[in-house]
Amino acid sequence: MTEQRPRLPDGYRLLAFDEIDSTNAEAARRADAGEEGPVWLWAGRQTRGRGRYSRPWASEPGNLYATLVTAAPGPRPADLSFAMALALHDAAAACLPEREAGGLSLKWPNDLMLDGAKVSGLLLEAVGRREGDGAPVLAIGFGLNIAHKPDIADYAVTSLAEHGATATPARALEHLAAKAAWWIGRWDEGRGFAAIRDAWLARARGLGGQIAVTSGSERMTGLFEDLAEDGALILRLPDGTARRIFAGDVFLPGGNRGAA
Repeated sequence: MTEQRPRLPDGYRLLAFDEIDSTNAEAARRADAGEEGPVWLWAGRQTRGRGRYSRPWASEPGNLYATLVTAAPGPRPADLSFAMALALHDAAAACLPEREAGGLSLKWPNDLMLDGAKVSGLLLEAVGRREGDGAPVLAIGFGLNIAHKPDIADYAVTSLAEHGATATPARALEHLAAKAAWWIGRWDEGRGFAAIRDAWLARARGLGGQIAVTSGSERMTGLFEDLAEDGALILRLPDGTARRIFAGDVFLPGGNRGAA
């Protein structure tokens, strides 16, 4: 890649690609070959970028496409996704003018919103086991709209550039890598999840308001009441009962949607 390489925190490596099918797919291939991380995979362009449920995501040059490969010891490694969402939030805030950063919010479980439109998301996948202790090796993929945004019908999306940001992908990755290392330390192999949960709730979009959730073949509406200690969304139904949602599509007022 011709762009200046970002500086990463001590102990982290960087592998850069002009073009690749998917940084998460490359992470899985490298994990199969014994890679345990921590290493960042960074691409200028993806030809088969994807989100949850293998949904395609446009990946043209000018945006950030990166995956962190790292081992995640602890009882619930999937909880690391909330720490990484916080890292994504803070990295985007560092790229934006101060007056615009206040428009950032997190939508359960893995979307970053800017003034109500999606600007980024992350995808966490288990790709292997660490030799010795058997800790899961995770691929945590990030896609951040910097210079431009995909055109998606009936779905509000935006870019950092539309809000005055001039950051390059390299600079954005530099911020993201630093914030990710900090939040991984705060997560502390799951021992710090209570603090992660509180920080996530402080940035949550739709908390305390009415939302709709589709999980499997079931569609529910209710109050987004809380985030459980295991990361489940707690939905208070009209009859007063509480439902714990672990995966599904979340619909917020205004028409945007988040996929678990």
